[in-house]
Amino acid sequence: MPVTAVRPRHHRLRPLALAVSAVLVALTAPALTAAPAGATTTDYDTTYYKNAVGKTGASLKSSLNTIISSQTKISYSAVWEALKVTDQDPNNSANVRLLYSGISRSKSLNGGDVGDWNREHVWAKSHGDFGTATGPGTDLHHLRPEDVQVNSVRGNKDFDNGGSSFTNSGGSLTDANSFEPRDAVKGDVARMVLYMAVRYEGTDGWPDLEPNDSTSNGTSPYHGRLSVLKQWNEQDPPDAFEERRNEVIYTTYQHNRNPFIDHPEWVEAIW
Repeated sequence: MPVTAVRPRHHRLRPLALAVSAVLVALTAPALTAAPAGATTTDYDTTYYKNAVGKTGASLKSSLNTIISSQTKISYSAVWEALKVTDQDPNNSANVRLLYSGISRSKSLNGGDVGDWNREHVWAKSHGDFGTATGPGTDLHHLRPEDVQVNSVRGNKDFDNGGSSFTNSGGSLTDANSFEPRDAVKGDVARMVLYMAVRYEGTDGWPDLEPNDSTSNGTSPYHGRLSVLKQWNEQDPPDAFEERRNEVIYTTYQHNRNPFIDHPEWVEAIW
């Protein structure tokens, strides 16, 4: 009797197995929360940033530190008047726009009483214990106007997702150990914190400020959470308000720039 050739069974099943495997991978793979920021170009790439363009990692961070460390420093008292210009409400020149709450409030209501706005240190000044002395404590790139009580709610908490609403929150949330700003300024907050981490590297008498993934940094010169800040940078790209603010600080006050507003993709290139 002739022998009938039998096709190996695994040849027929393998495509099906591969298809099932692909479905399982698709079902179990974590969803991406944001795509990396696309490369941008600015008018400053051939001048201000010429020694940084094309670099990545520690080399990029070091080059940017050298570039942005050349700045004019202002006093803490001078910050009051500067914020009235940098954070002017584009819809009402008599007001400033508050960072976390989004409220438009009269420029004249700066102070420390209920209903006033004061000077919020986005990189909490206790994280590195630099206070309000001229330097990181007066750097306009991370100082923003905010309602006195909202500022108190934020305190010196690290940034993270989650929490509950509060009075005048504007959509911002807080819990026992972290603060989540409203969606419209999540990227602003991330880029301000990471600016500070590049600008202050411990070489000019101030602490070496660095981001990490903790929400319990206390007085250590660290700020978290880096993984969340990176997501926020992607989810909320620079808008006209943030770009104008960067330009005003550069041309009128400190004469240095926040590189992550000009090149948000450099966040991923460094971290």
